[in-house]
Amino acid sequence: MQIQFFGAAQMVTGSKHLLTTPSGTQILLDCGLVQGYIQNREDLNRKFGFDPSAVDYLILSHAHIDHSGLIPRLVREGFNGIIFCTPATKTLCEIMLADSAHIQTADLKWVNKRRKNKGVDLIEPLYELEDVEVALKLMNELDYDQTLKIDNEISLHFTDAGHLLGSASVHLDIKTGTGQKTKITFSGDIGRYNDPILRDPQPFRQCDYLICESTYGNKKHQLVEDAEAELLDIIHDTCIEKKGKLIIPAFSVDRTQEIIYILDKAVNEGRMPNVKVYVDSPLSVKATQAMRIHAECYREEFVAYTQHDPEPFGFKNLKYISDVEASKALNSSKEPCIIISASGMAEAGRVKHHIANNIENPKNTILLVGYCTPESLGGRLKAGEKMVRIFGEEYGVNAQVRSLEYYSAHADYDEIFEWLKCQNKKKIKTIFLVHGETTALDAMKQKFAKKGFGKVRIPYMKEKFDLAV
Repeated sequence: MQIQFFGAAQMVTGSKHLLTTPSGTQILLDCGLVQGYIQNREDLNRKFGFDPSAVDYLILSHAHIDHSGLIPRLVREGFNGIIFCTPATKTLCEIMLADSAHIQTADLKWVNKRRKNKGVDLIEPLYELEDVEVALKLMNELDYDQTLKIDNEISLHFTDAGHLLGSASVHLDIKTGTGQKTKITFSGDIGRYNDPILRDPQPFRQCDYLICESTYGNKKHQLVEDAEAELLDIIHDTCIEKKGKLIIPAFSVDRTQEIIYILDKAVNEGRMPNVKVYVDSPLSVKATQAMRIHAECYREEFVAYTQHDPEPFGFKNLKYISDVEASKALNSSKEPCIIISASGMAEAGRVKHHIANNIENPKNTILLVGYCTPESLGGRLKAGEKMVRIFGEEYGVNAQVRSLEYYSAHADYDEIFEWLKCQNKKKIKTIFLVHGETTALDAMKQKFAKKGFGKVRIPYMKEKFDLAV
């Protein structure tokens, strides 16, 4: 049996791990788009490095685009197998993959116009809406805590990873020629304990091999109480004291809803200043609707809250915006307000326009509420750069830039080890660390060693390993 890493290998994007069973069956774990300023990004997104038509099964941990965003491309290149995911993941993929196809088409119109003027070959989109529709038809839903015997060799089980609506850790039991089982666990992305909305990451059966995310292998998060208080302080300082705008780049799914829920609680408790809040993202509007129909992912405390407030994602002064003209009007408005808009790393979408229009005014604040790759606009702002390029133009960073790491959906290293308490570390043959910058990966490897775990590997791109059966 072999595993080969085709994405999220010594980087935080493009999750793709190809498993070949003893009988030759090929299982792809995730099929994510490579995002951000990654070297050879276009080649990595256009060339898989393996034959898509030879893949038998695709198992999807969750719907974030860096985990799901190349599924339509895989289909376009010949994949016709079965895709397994949770019901909520399929719901989110219906809106997120369609949105991804739309963004590619829209972006390429501008790019190809310039290329045509230069007499350079035009660029084909990675995929189109038709490919998304085919991919969705291949998706089979599997609930949490249900074991599915895929065939005589492979069994699949999902546990809640607590990272995103529908996110799962993947557990595969694969029979060997001797009738024994090799047990492989892929963490997907592990979420936070005590998340305001989602359940905690669930324990799982003993594994032989673990593929583990390491996004925050070298960092710890704030306490929730500190983060909520700081958020309200930032709102008061920016919108009440300085009469400015607070721009919050936030991923459309989960992070946006989490912030809205925290503000909703503050409104109900009388702690929220009288400030207008705009959620400016068509995808966020759709994602909020998706959140409402998948209560199976909610933690008990959130369910209890909804008994008293049936609309936790809505309150006075909150407005959801889909219309383009209404979005543009926010930039010409002088009133103090909060604008929450995608994307979380400020790399695409309407938030780039809001940042460009507000970054040079010292009254305003840009608040980064999750992980940003160092090369992204969010990462460069977080690093303290004084000049940034947006849409080809240079802007001076006069607005205040703040960061609240608590609102990242990724577990820190302590939370990952909490998740692993269910395991007998001596029985894990090898741990593969993925989905992390090299500094985080190296730090996480050292922490695993100090905790007494055995062999830990940090695979490089396309590296292949034999798994003892």
